[in-house]
Amino acid sequence: MPQKIDFNLIYALNLLLEEGSVGGAAEKMNLSAPAMSRILGRIREQFNDPILVRAGRKLVPTPRALELKEQLSHIIAQAEALIDPDELFNPKTLERTFVIRANDIFIGALGGGLLEKLRELAPQSRLVFIAESDTEDDSLRSGKVDLVIGSSRDWHPEIKAQSLFTSTFQALVRPGHPIIGQVTPESLTHFPHISVSRRGRTLGPIDDALRDLQLQRNVVLTLPSFHSAMMLTMNSDYILPLPRHVLQGVKSVNLPLVEIELPLELESIFIVQAWHPRLDRDPAHQWLRQTIKQFFLEKE
Repeated sequence: MPQKIDFNLIYALNLLLEEGSVGGAAEKMNLSAPAMSRILGRIREQFNDPILVRAGRKLVPTPRALELKEQLSHIIAQAEALIDPDELFNPKTLERTFVIRANDIFIGALGGGLLEKLRELAPQSRLVFIAESDTEDDSLRSGKVDLVIGSSRDWHPEIKAQSLFTSTFQALVRPGHPIIGQVTPESLTHFPHISVSRRGRTLGPIDDALRDLQLQRNVVLTLPSFHSAMMLTMNSDYILPLPRHVLQGVKSVNLPLVEIELPLELESIFIVQAWHPRLDRDPAHQWLRQTIKQFFLEKE
């Protein structure tokens, strides 16, 4: 006969895994630490697993606990909907912090306008932008990040993604750069280039297009962020290729840089927003995605 589930333990388990400590979970539930320890004991018995084990001075989740963590938010959201199914979602009263991972230029160029939009519609909510990671991680799966905005790539099979807009590569140079007014595939190879890549990549679509013409550019510097690359470009003969949508941020702050068209046939860059399916039906997250999508539709 299947063991009955004590649903009173689900909320406590979720807090324990979020806080990573008995004391933190106890404070959230207005309980004493000994009382929370007893609840943890019941949880361990319920799931026949240690759930949290000591590693030095900290408690770390077991593999079984990590599996449960992916399901808990969805289970709790469903339970809350059962208690009050007729409550209409109202962003004006929403109190929530959304964590969005994006590159530095997106944050600077588009984050401001998006923040103003969200503050107008949901004044009690907050946005936290964090920089792109230099490695692929499980931030969406673990719940550390609510949304990732960036170029399309191969996600984990369960991750959902929605197209926001497309972009293409252009380039920036300093005012008075010798290439201005005479940009050709050949002249692009006469000057040093900067590559921007959080993974340290030096080659990309521009190199593929030049290779088709039996040409090769000289990438002399690779940097992790667009901001540092632009600072160097302003005082040198470097050529800085970058996505067209990035140029909106450059124009808005009036940096002494000149945009040049790249006379190459380049594939479009697809910018998407991606999220974990456990948030797919969450009303607040649905509203966030729809608002971001509409924001970019209005900018086209």
